[in-house]
Amino acid sequence: MILEIPEIAGLDSRKSILRIPPEVDVPLTPRVRRLIDTAEFRRLASVRQLGFVSLVYPGAMHSRFEHSLGVFRLAAILLKQMAHDADFVRIVPTEACELFLVTSLLHDLGHYPYAHLIEDLRLGTPSHEQEISRFLLDPDCEVSRIIRSDWHVSPEDVLYLLTGKKPAAPTLLSENFALYKLLSSMLSGPVDIDKMDYLQRDSLHAGVPYGRNYDQERLLASLCLNETRDGLAISSKGKTAAELLVFARYVMFSEVYWHHTVRSATAMFQRLYFNLHQTEGMKLNERIRNSDDSEAALLFRERNTPLAEALFGPKRFLYKQIAEFNAYDFPEIYGQIARRPYTELKEIGERLAASLSGVEADEILIDAPSQTREIEFRVMIRTAPGRFRPLKEVSPVVRALAVEQFDDQVKRVRIYVHPRLVAWKEEIVEQFVAQNS
Repeated sequence: MILEIPEIAGLDSRKSILRIPPEVDVPLTPRVRRLIDTAEFRRLASVRQLGFVSLVYPGAMHSRFEHSLGVFRLAAILLKQMAHDADFVRIVPTEACELFLVTSLLHDLGHYPYAHLIEDLRLGTPSHEQEISRFLLDPDCEVSRIIRSDWHVSPEDVLYLLTGKKPAAPTLLSENFALYKLLSSMLSGPVDIDKMDYLQRDSLHAGVPYGRNYDQERLLASLCLNETRDGLAISSKGKTAAELLVFARYVMFSEVYWHHTVRSATAMFQRLYFNLHQTEGMKLNERIRNSDDSEAALLFRERNTPLAEALFGPKRFLYKQIAEFNAYDFPEIYGQIARRPYTELKEIGERLAASLSGVEADEILIDAPSQTREIEFRVMIRTAPGRFRPLKEVSPVVRALAVEQFDDQVKRVRIYVHPRLVAWKEEIVEQFVAQNS
């Protein structure tokens, strides 16, 4: 029985809990405690959730450890609710629910400092989701042993849920693709527990209201199985909550994740990492993937480069934005630059620098949306018993913000320069437009 799973029962019994912001309690059973006390999981307490965002919002210093606990708590709440859905109980065995719980707890285990920024460079480095295979597929790893002995699920199925890599040997999920799709959508999809937690948590720590202005409890209560029973949908009573989630995500990207100063640090870091990777190759990634934030900062400062000192030194020193281009006001330039490989963005900046006397190649940086788009908000709404429609068809908010505008409006092409070059703004922008129109 789903409700008898210790972590779900622990939501009400409160025999052992762990308090995390914002004043919520995480059920802390013995097997959960054993997992979060491993060295692999404890490392996440020293890996910040938002990287360089703290340069703009000083309170945004929370960790992947805290976020992982928050996602795990929402997973337990979601399963508790779905335990009252007869179809869900029939389709999803108790073993699969426990698999979902442990996967939600471990979903960020492979994260290392600045992982998303490094992955966007596409240098052949493993993704943070792939990194978790080091722990799950090693039979001698404590995490892997605990998953098998305490949770009685396959580490290969945990990896399957996180990466889509199907196990070679028969497992619970490898033999049931519809079940895999359902659990995967609950963890990572348009409406999922990962997104629900990070929007509220990031907003809380950044000190802004944007990510908290949706009704999480109402949205969770409205989740149901879709028409084909292989994913989540929302009932009609969750329509407004879903629309507010879309708006929260839109504004958080606009005002926090893609804030122009955050992107300045991002552009500087990506150039720093790219340059170092050219000389050190995968050895650099090997050191980063085994480090926490403090160790990574020391690693970069050891290289003693201007960009490393600017980002990780004792003083904040960031490049200045001198121009930005979105898809609607500057469609031609945006279309030329957005989603180009990083090597091409680097070349564009270097050509600009070469056209100016006495300017170093790393003093002009081009920041643009990566080649991978954010997940589109494709979710069904149950408008009547047995009847489902795409939410974007019944919601102009979802259609406008999550489908038509999100990536191309929030994520902009920007030019950043060393502060000493701000006086050359007009000349640099003129050259950029001439070269890319």
